[in-house]
Amino acid sequence: MRLVIKVGTSTLAHATGKLNIKRTGELCKVLSDLKNAGHEVVLVSSGAIGMGVGKLALAQKPTDIPTKQAAAAVGQCELMYTYDRIFTEYNHTVAQILLTGSDFQAEDRHENFNNTIKRLLELGVLPIINENDTIATEEIKVGDNDTLSALVAVSVKADLLVILSDVDGLYSADPHKDETASLIQEVRGMPDWVLTLGGGEGSNLGTGGMKTKLHAAQIAATANCDTVIANGDTPNTLYDIVEGKTAKYTRFYCE
Repeated sequence: MRLVIKVGTSTLAHATGKLNIKRTGELCKVLSDLKNAGHEVVLVSSGAIGMGVGKLALAQKPTDIPTKQAAAAVGQCELMYTYDRIFTEYNHTVAQILLTGSDFQAEDRHENFNNTIKRLLELGVLPIINENDTIATEEIKVGDNDTLSALVAVSVKADLLVILSDVDGLYSADPHKDETASLIQEVRGMPDWVLTLGGGEGSNLGTGGMKTKLHAAQIAATANCDTVIANGDTPNTLYDIVEGKTAKYTRFYCE
């Protein structure tokens, strides 16, 4: 199975912006095990700006573009160093790919990306993809890594897109505000009532909310790729997702 797995900043970092060492280690361990089992894994990872905020000891996520880009430049180094160090412990090689929206829009650049990632997978490498926040502007940016992960899933012809977030999946209401909210475990197609549950933005360090995840599921469905939204707090849930077991997550069936 070819998997595109997107991990959000809320999974990788504490609210301070500092790395959540335990959870990141668990995630890398599970992904390594999935690769050992014969699955192809592409990781779309947020966290560069968030980790840059922590590394630079900023009081909060910056709002101006130059400081965001500076934090991304610092944080991306920290992020890839961490992934390389942990995955090497499990004998897996990683590669970094930084993209902008124009890399999908320009035919020649999109083809170059497809050729590169295809060869990386053939070589047994685990590609780690992020938006190139250091140079991306409003005109060329994808905007959030939920959408980016869906575009990658379409490009690589993934069998499944998994979006790890700070919630268990799609709820009937915002579970952070409504205690009566219930988890919706299966969605077939994308009916209008589902889109109304999108809500607003995500965590203080991240950029996406449920709305962007639903949009990602719509994009992935155009390539006959199912999407799962699950909680990144428990990376072991990936085993149940890959094996098709019923667990605490939402699966969006493209048909």
